[in-house]
Amino acid sequence: MKQVIRRGLKEIIVDDVPAARPGRQQVLVRPHFSLISSGTETASIKTGSLVSELADNPSHIQKVLDAMRANGPERTVREVLAKFQDYAVLGYAGAGEVVDKHSSVRDLEIGSFVAYGGEGTGHGEVIATTRHLVAPVPEGLGLDHAAFATLGAIAMNTVRIAQPALGECVAVVGLGLVGQLVCQLARLQGARVFALDLNPARVELALRLGAERGFAGSEGSPEAIRALTDGRGVDCAIVAAAAKSAAPSQLALRLTRDRGRIAVVGAVALEFPWLEMYLKEIQLLMARAYGPGSYDDHYERDGEDYPVAYVRWTENRNMTEFLRLAATKAVDVDALVSHRFDLDAAPRAYSTIMAPGTDSLAVLLQYENEGRRTPSAELLKRRVDLRPTTGVRTGVTRLALVGAGNIARWAHMQALQKLSNATLRAVCAANGSRSKAYATRFKAEYCTTDFDEILKDNEIDGVIIASRNPLHASQALAALQAGKHVFVEKPMALTEDECAALLKAQRETGRVLQVGFNRRFAPIYKSLKKKLVRRAGPAVLSARVNSPGIGNGFWMADPSIGGAILGEACHFLDLFTWLLDSEPQTVQAYRLPKRSSEPFGENNVVANFLYADGSIASLTYCTVGNPKGGGERVEAFAPGVSVAAEDFKTMFTPGALREKHEKLFPDKGYDEQLAAFVKAVQGGQSSYPNAYDGARATIGCLRLLQSADVGETVSLAFDHV
Repeated sequence: MKQVIRRGLKEIIVDDVPAARPGRQQVLVRPHFSLISSGTETASIKTGSLVSELADNPSHIQKVLDAMRANGPERTVREVLAKFQDYAVLGYAGAGEVVDKHSSVRDLEIGSFVAYGGEGTGHGEVIATTRHLVAPVPEGLGLDHAAFATLGAIAMNTVRIAQPALGECVAVVGLGLVGQLVCQLARLQGARVFALDLNPARVELALRLGAERGFAGSEGSPEAIRALTDGRGVDCAIVAAAAKSAAPSQLALRLTRDRGRIAVVGAVALEFPWLEMYLKEIQLLMARAYGPGSYDDHYERDGEDYPVAYVRWTENRNMTEFLRLAATKAVDVDALVSHRFDLDAAPRAYSTIMAPGTDSLAVLLQYENEGRRTPSAELLKRRVDLRPTTGVRTGVTRLALVGAGNIARWAHMQALQKLSNATLRAVCAANGSRSKAYATRFKAEYCTTDFDEILKDNEIDGVIIASRNPLHASQALAALQAGKHVFVEKPMALTEDECAALLKAQRETGRVLQVGFNRRFAPIYKSLKKKLVRRAGPAVLSARVNSPGIGNGFWMADPSIGGAILGEACHFLDLFTWLLDSEPQTVQAYRLPKRSSEPFGENNVVANFLYADGSIASLTYCTVGNPKGGGERVEAFAPGVSVAAEDFKTMFTPGALREKHEKLFPDKGYDEQLAAFVKAVQGGQSSYPNAYDGARATIGCLRLLQSADVGETVSLAFDHV
């Protein structure tokens, strides 16, 4: 299907990408129209040079330096250069026909006409979004007008936050698309609306649509506003402008009366003179997207609604109400449409919007459609071939990447490109544009959004599973049963039953199953292990891990899918076991209180492990620390041995012959890890963390959490698996 893409920092293209499959609580919509949100979308298009971009955003330089310290210069440079070809989906508003849906969506039928929203939905011939981000289109409302539902919900939420009352004076600063809609909605609330913008044409439009007074440029002075409000100033100023300066927000302050309100919806700098804010006792209000539910995964992704008795206006109910207002002509959206373009002309549409002095406002993309007819199989195609199949080459392992996240591009794909005995045949990801971007960058033969394409492809020898944690076990199991070798990122599984199923499948199929415990391959830890090999007795190990990046809001922090302990701390149980060459027997753990919402108590633990050879190991894993406090430090003590390793770069051995090995940049073992997998697939002697190691780490972490819950020592035996 065709999708509008920003390639690199500024190039707009229309590319062919595989169509998505509807996931849980999702529907597929075939748009008839989609609306370009000129402010939000063009903000991500960088028209200047790289130097000017860095000058405007010096924080980017710090991000690059931080990435270099964490991943080394080679990988970082590759990623920085890749930004100039990366794909990004633009757009989040449109209307069309439901063409497919997940079984969990029961109140919409295929063939229904809906308006849709959602970050990342984009402008494409088929888009996927969740149930709470679509709203049925009322009878008689054109789909071109229904495409305004998302922007209308944003404006409606802003007006609800601002709470203009009957007869109040409201100044709207910034008359772009959202500002124009805010003016109309505030008027419907009974407010006297004063419209302000630098562009006289936009002021004139606001007046035609019902604003009481309009001010262009410097006309909108505090004196002019006070003259209309008996010297008081406005009761509320709504900032709907997009600006890097604080001029719009400071103008709003000057226009507002004592104890008035300022509501902000635009992307604008907020810098207010403290004394004036204090003396006026101004209320500052922020409007977040479409309304309650925005950015809440439980609402948007999982479909958990808020009870109407407690939350009257959710983002979905705002979308629905705006569509009703548009259908009854209470809100005029047709007057806001300045341009219409066919989908193939999308690059010209963006050029029009960004042209200096443009008069564009609402720009619609229109799609060829066949009314209510089901789209052709070609439109719902979930595989796109990039280059001809090269055929099987002797001694070359053909791999597929499943999941297109950061670990795939920073680690596995860069490692794969260094191997002469392996090649990438396919990329599979739920997001079609990301699947296409990774396949193009890493020179795969095709990309797909359908995992079954990978399973049925007889030319694929093995799969690299780098999807989200809850998918690891099911995808690894399906791949083994399809005869594929499997490299699966940690954690291998999230439950004991999943571990048992994978162990059984690995034994029955005889295929390689390697788990992504890269620390076994990191030079620093290999050197540390050599220090312990000849120890004369049990050892004492200690690992202190500081992972503030796994905080509230990051998907891996969610305790319902194991949180940081199953997702990351599993590394260190495997590391302890590998360093000691002994099996863990028991665990005693403590955690921060569960009721703490930030951070999650489950993600902050101290755990002690007892090993079969009498060794003991202690893990301190936290997400509450300062990012500058170092990442991980592992220490080992045994008769005659004292050694420490830190952040993959430094190893220090005190004593009579003091040793210190220090690398400028970390080597996390990713290259050797993938080489070991390919060697094992090709039948060579290769040592790698296998299904049993993956099961041990998962079950050990599950029992660690159990110990923290019950306050007792818990056995780690899992012979029944």
